[in-house]
Amino acid sequence: MDINLPANKKIYFASDFHLGAPNATASRERERTIIKWLEDAEKDAAHIFLVGDIFDFWFEYKHVVPKGYIRILGKLADLRDKGIGISVFIGNHDMWMNGYFEDELDIPVYYEPQTYTIAGKRFYIGHGDGLGPGDHGYKFLKKIFRNPLCRVLFSALHPAIGISLANYFSRKSRAATGQSLEHYLGEENEWLAIYTKEVLQKEHFDYFIFGHRHLPLDLKVGENSHYINLGDWLNYFSYAVFDGETTTLKFLTASGEAAAREASKIQASKIS
Repeated sequence: MDINLPANKKIYFASDFHLGAPNATASRERERTIIKWLEDAEKDAAHIFLVGDIFDFWFEYKHVVPKGYIRILGKLADLRDKGIGISVFIGNHDMWMNGYFEDELDIPVYYEPQTYTIAGKRFYIGHGDGLGPGDHGYKFLKKIFRNPLCRVLFSALHPAIGISLANYFSRKSRAATGQSLEHYLGEENEWLAIYTKEVLQKEHFDYFIFGHRHLPLDLKVGENSHYINLGDWLNYFSYAVFDGETTTLKFLTASGEAAAREASKIQASKIS
C-alpha cells in the first residue's frame, strides 16, 4: 500500500493510549493530553497511525459501544473531515472492533500487520501482539478471542455485565504483566526484534513499527532496517514521526523521556 507524503508533511505513529485505565479521572486527563498532541500533529500531518490499544477495553455490540471517549472520537472525526488520513490497528485490549470506526469516523481498522511504501521507504506496521517466539499462552487465548463464536457468545451478555466483566479482567491483566513490560531485555531477547530479523530474511523493510511492548525502543535490526516500538501513554507519552527521510522516536514530556532512558538503558530521542 502506498501513502503519498506531500512536501513539508509528516507521518505520525502512536499506540497504547489505554484510555479507561487505571480509572476515569486519570484516563480523562490522559485523553486531554492525547488530543493536544493530535492538535499539534494536525499542523503538518499527512497521515496518523494509531497502532493498537487505544482503549483499555473496547467491544462493539450491534447497537452499543462503550460509554465515554467522546473527546478523542470527536477529534479523530475532525481530523478525517479535514482530509488527514488515519489508520487504526486493533490491539489485544481493543480487538473487538466491528465497523464503528469505519462507518462513523471513516477510519479503516486493521486486524493484522500491514505493509506500506511512504516516500520510497518500506514500513511494516502492526500492534505486535502474538508475533515472535514464546508467549504460547497468549497466542492460544488470542485464537479463542478472535473466534467468531466467542464474539457471538460474549455479545449475548447484557452490555452492563459484559463491559464490566471485561474491564475487570483487563485490569487484572495489567496487574499481572505491566511491570514485566518495562525493562529492556537485550536485543537477543526482545521477541519483536527477533521477529523483525526473521521477516528481513525474506523481504526488506526500512522500518518495523510496533506497539504492545510498552517500552520505547529504536533498535537497528538489519543493515538498513530499524525496529521502533512506540512505548505507551501510561508512562512515557512517546510516539514516532517520519519526515520523508527518517523515522524518529520522540517524547511529549521530559519525564517520559527520562523514564524511557532509565527503563531501556539506551539513548532516548530528543524531546519534540
